[in-house]
Amino acid sequence: MLELKTIGLFLLTALAEIVGCYLPYMWLREGKSIWLLVPAALSLAAFAWLLSLHPTAAGRVYAAYGGVYIFMAILWLWAVDGIRPTTWDIVGSGVALLGMAIIMFAPRST
Repeated sequence: MLELKTIGLFLLTALAEIVGCYLPYMWLREGKSIWLLVPAALSLAAFAWLLSLHPTAAGRVYAAYGGVYIFMAILWLWAVDGIRPTTWDIVGSGVALLGMAIIMFAPRST
């Protein structure tokens, strides 16, 4: 159950970070409203808060989170940007998720 909670928390964290970065991108690159910076800031604050909810060392959380972020970014590429991931995108995401699982769920004595 801890594994599912950890993965779910990572997925929410990645979504918060991606939204927090994508909204300013829309303002800067696509000429959208500057008001997008308000929900972007809130999303990035949620991102930082969500990272703090993990019960393990911060450095380990940050390292493992990177793998989930890669996976979520590829999903974003497909769902939001409308670009179908390549086989290599999928393989790379799988490798990143495997790295996350090794870092987060390996047996530890301390």
